[in-house]
Formats: sequence, C-alpha cells, structure tokens
Amino acid sequence: MGDTDRKLFVLDTNILLHEPLAIYSFKEHDVVIPMTVLEELDRIKDSKRDVARDARVAIRALEAMFKDATPDEISEGIPINKDHDGTGHIAILADFELQETVKAFADKAGDNRILNGVLYLQNKRAPREVILVTKDINMRLRAKGAGVRFVEDYRTDQLIDDVQYLTKGFQQIEGEFWSNVQNVESRTLAGHTYHTLDRAPFEPTYLNQYIIDEESDFAGRVEQIEPEAITIKDLSRERMMHRRAWDITPKNIYQGMALDALLDPDIDLVILTGAAGSGKTLLALASALEQTIEKSMFDKIIVTRNTPDIGESIGFLPGSEEEKMLPWLAAVTDTLEALHKNDHCTEGSLKYICDKANIQFKSINFMRGRSIQNAFVLLDECQNLTASQIKTIITRCGEGTKIVCSGNLAQIDSHYLTPVTSGLTYMVERFKNFEGSANIHLNGVVRSRLAEYAEENL
Repeated sequence: MGDTDRKLFVLDTNILLHEPLAIYSFKEHDVVIPMTVLEELDRIKDSKRDVARDARVAIRALEAMFKDATPDEISEGIPINKDHDGTGHIAILADFELQETVKAFADKAGDNRILNGVLYLQNKRAPREVILVTKDINMRLRAKGAGVRFVEDYRTDQLIDDVQYLTKGFQQIEGEFWSNVQNVESRTLAGHTYHTLDRAPFEPTYLNQYIIDEESDFAGRVEQIEPEAITIKDLSRERMMHRRAWDITPKNIYQGMALDALLDPDIDLVILTGAAGSGKTLLALASALEQTIEKSMFDKIIVTRNTPDIGESIGFLPGSEEEKMLPWLAAVTDTLEALHKNDHCTEGSLKYICDKANIQFKSINFMRGRSIQNAFVLLDECQNLTASQIKTIITRCGEGTKIVCSGNLAQIDSHYLTPVTSGLTYMVERFKNFEGSANIHLNGVVRSRLAEYAEENL
C-alpha cells in the first residue's frame, strides 16, 4: 500500500452500516478498516436494531475478502478486486496497539481509537492523503479538531448536491405559454390534443413533467421526448381544476396536477412531495377510494409507512398487526374521517368504506417477499426510508398495482438520513425519465391559515 498517488480511505462504522458493500466503491484507492470498526460491527450484529442485518452483510463481505490472507497480508493490504491489476488494496489496522494521542471525550473510546488510527496513518504514510470517511457530523468536527487533515462524508449514494436542485415535477413558464412558442405541430388523437414543439426552451425536461404558465389557461404534460423536439399533451387548466375524486376538487394548480397523475391509469408510480398540510395524503386517499369503489379498478387499498421504533414498541401494543399499526397510520384515518365528516353517521360510513374498499394497514417490515396484485398502495412518510427500503416496496408491486409515495423532506426523523440521501430524493431522481411515473411537488399549505403561517414563519 505504498503508492503515493493513491488515496488512503479510513472507514468509520456508520459507513458500513449505511452501505454494507461500501468497500467496493473505492476502486483504485486504498481502504483501511480500523479494528474498532470490526468490534462495533460485532456488537451491532447481535442487537435487535434494524441495522443488525447490514452489520452482518458487511462482516460477511470482509470475511470473503480476507479468508485466504495471512496476518501479515491483512495488515499490509490485499487487492480489493483480485481479477483486475492496479486496483486499490484493503487492510485492517490494529488501532488498539497505537499510543493514545487524542484524550478528549473519554466516554467515546471507540471514536478516539479510530481518530488515533487516522492520525497515526497520516504521520506514517505522509505525503499520501489519508482521508477519514464518516457520516457522523460530530465525528467529522472532532476529527478536524484533533488534527486530521482530510475528512469527508460518504457521497456515492448522493445523486444531487443540494435538495433545492431536486426536480419539482413541473415547469412554470413566465408570461403566456404560446407567446414563447415559434414552431408548433398540433394533432388530435382519441379526444386528446398533442403539441410537438422545439425541445431547447424546455430544458431540462423529463417524461410526464407538467408544464404550466403564469398568465393563461395552459397546462400540459410531456408525453414524448426526442433529441430535438418534445410532445406535450394539452390538459387545460380549467378542466384539471374541476376534476373530482371522492367529492374532492383541487384547491390550487399543484393539487390539480397531482390529481391528474393520481387518476391516470397509465401512471403506475406517483411521487408526492411538499410541506405539511399541502394535501398529499388527502388527494392520494380520495383518488384511491374513487378508483377502488366507484370505478372498480383495484381490489384493495394497502396503506403502509415506516415505523421507526417498530422493533421495540409494536410488540407491546395490543391486537392484530392492523390494530398495532393504527397509531402510526392515524394520519390516514384522520383523512378518512375528514372525507366523510358530512355523512349522517361518520363511524358507520368509515366501517362500510374500509370493508368495501378492502383497506389494509400493513407494516413496511412485513412487506418483504409479498407480491401485490391489483392494489392501490399508499406509502406515507417516505422521507424516513432509505433507497433500499423503497426498492423493497416498489419491487413488490405486480400487475395492475399503482403505488403513491408521499413525504416531506423537511420532516426526516431517521438518524442516518439527510434530505439529499433520503430514499424519497433518490426515488425522484431515479424515476424522472420513466414513462410510468410522475412526480409533483405540492406548493402551498391548504390545511388552514394557521398551518400555512406556521410553515412559512417557524
């Protein structure tokens, strides 16, 4: 491991918990795993925490890599990828043998040993770059304070640098739409009007992206993208604003676009993002009931969400899986009540609706291995899910199933996620060019004037 052009990456435990196979991401550079990291993985693998599985996967990957190596080779480094020449090496550092250099925070002995190891390598391997990679912000601060020259976050899972660059799912054209258009070719097909226009003024553009303007009644959706041109389906803002689903009509154009996507049978995945109170759950549930009960398009409605401390507390709650899930799915039951508040007997209506629409409340932890056919799936609070958890859910969806994923990136509760690494962000970026999905960011809080003021000013 003596090549000075190659960087030396020291991995913290949380990197291997976040992505168990992260050791393969450094390709041409060298990776060092401190012994303390292996001890922490060992402690976590037997725990009841939801990261225990990731710890086991990381340990197995390291074992497979080092199984034929001698102790000297392990401390010196073996090739990460034996099939290719010139790639990086991986080694294990016996950091407990090193002399103490960082004395601060005696209660964080593990972190201190890792920092000692980085400082030791920094001195021993100079002038090579020794980089500590950790997702712990406080660890990054402490490392810099202790004299570590290079400290980085792990970014391979990050598709965008800032959440403000995340596609909103629609474009708002300044002024009037048609005043900016030079060449247009229009045609009518099966009762719908399609306009083919030059692509350049609309860049960057994606499939199923909505296009609205500031002054006129124009609203459209991108149906087809070619190298030089795009085809837009004309939707008409007035028609969108008067669509009904379970007696709910849009309160603003953003809700109008969301409802259009939710009621479109050709769109299998709808992603709704936006502030608290922007109407994500209400619109999703109203369109689910409309299409399941009135139009008989689906056999059942499955409502699921992440329950952060499910391992600890769901077992103590009484009742069946559905009854245990109700405290977490109160947002959905509240919305159901709001949709039927004017009925003669709200409670009777709810019971009838839940039976007729076959509404099932499920825990995300029990979705693995299922195959869901002909169902409307509502996945709430997506911002707290990792990319792999979202993949687990979406890959369950079989024929005739529509899935709606909603979330608010300002309300992340997970210790391991930030807005840019959330599975919701990942999904928006990965699906933006898929013809079977639409993504709408709902602007404006319509819950109440109190909620709107709080969202803007707190």
